[in-house]
Amino acid sequence: MRKSITVILMWLAFGAMAQPKWTVADAEAAQKKLNQEYADPKESPLTEEDLKQFKGLDFYPIAQKYAVLAQFVKAQNEKPFKMKTSTTRLPEYVKYGELHFELDGKKLKLNVYQNVELAKKPGYEDYLFLPFSDLTCGKESYIGGRYIDMRFPKSDTVLIDFNTAYNPYCAYNHKYSCPIVPLENDLGVAILAGVKKFHD
Repeated sequence: MRKSITVILMWLAFGAMAQPKWTVADAEAAQKKLNQEYADPKESPLTEEDLKQFKGLDFYPIAQKYAVLAQFVKAQNEKPFKMKTSTTRLPEYVKYGELHFELDGKKLKLNVYQNVELAKKPGYEDYLFLPFSDLTCGKESYIGGRYIDMRFPKSDTVLIDFNTAYNPYCAYNHKYSCPIVPLENDLGVAILAGVKKFHD
C-alpha cells in the first residue's frame, strides 16, 4: 500500500513539474520588449507621424486569468492552404494543431498554424502562429483580431498567455499585409488581455 502511495505522489509531482509555468514578470517582460521594438525606428511598424508621439502601447492590466493551460492536439495529414490577408498576398500556412481550453466557463478551441516559407528560415523552424478574434474586437481591441507567437509544444499541455497578444502591423500602418484571422479562431468570449487598439 505504501509503495502505491509513493508512486502516486511521484506521478503527481512529475505532473506538476511538467505544467508550463507563468509569472507576471514574464508577461511584463514581453510587453516591455514590444514597447521597445515599437519605439525603435528601425523595427517599428508605426508611421513616422505616430512614432514621433509614441510613448507606449495601451495594454489591458496583466491578469493570471488570461494565462490559460490548453490541451494540445497535433494535426494529422493537413495540407497547406493559402491564408487570406489584408492585401492580395496569399501566404501558405498549414494547420499544426489544436489548443483546447476553458475560459469563463466555456470550452474553447483555437487552431495554431505554421507558415510554410518562414519555417525554412534559420531560427523559425519551430515557430507557430496563433491568430484570434474575440468579443472585444472593434471595441477595446483592434477590429481585425490579434496574434500570439508560439513555438512547437514540448508536451501536450500548452500555456496560452493572452497577456502577450499583440496587434497585426496593419493596425498601425496600412502599408503592411497582414493575415486575417480564420473564422474558426473567433472566440465567443471577451479576452481582456494584451494590446488594446491603437487609434479610436
